[in-house]
Amino acid sequence: MMLFERLNYNNIDFTKEPLAKGEYEGCKFINCTFSNVDVSYFTFIDCSFCGCDLSLVKIHQVLLRDVKFIDSKMIGLQFGTTNTFGLAASFENCILTNSSFYKTKIKQTIFANSKVNEVDFTECNLSGSVFDNCDLSNAIFDLTNLEKVDFRTSYNYSIDIDRNKIIKSKHASSQLGGLLEKFNLIVE
Repeated sequence: MMLFERLNYNNIDFTKEPLAKGEYEGCKFINCTFSNVDVSYFTFIDCSFCGCDLSLVKIHQVLLRDVKFIDSKMIGLQFGTTNTFGLAASFENCILTNSSFYKTKIKQTIFANSKVNEVDFTECNLSGSVFDNCDLSNAIFDLTNLEKVDFRTSYNYSIDIDRNKIIKSKHASSQLGGLLEKFNLIVE
């Protein structure tokens, strides 16, 4: 597999000119289009994707280690199909709608100022993660490890406290309704 180090890719439409299969280390992808591209079995280490469209990208067995996604559109990604060894990423100002982290171990992940609508976190280990100012409308948390997760500035989430590990997770009092929803209580 070819190695590409510390390269910058600016304004490239990879739907028209394919990205060479290989290992990318310390690379920056800025305002690039990857929509529907297959990057299965690629490796991205210490890379950043800024202002990119990564919607519906096929990421089967992709290795993502210390990858930053900033201001990117990432609709419908299946993170549960990635190479989970060393999986580590952060998301800032991203749209992750309809993506899935099913059964992934992504401890201490930062989700900041992002739209995390209808994202599936079923059986995911998110312990120690932070959701900073994220819209979690219709996000699915089922048998999810949410220990020490910080939700204090996020909103629109619903978490079944009997079906998830939520020990020492942090919540704003204005969002307690999302934790008590199944009890059909009225919280004012």
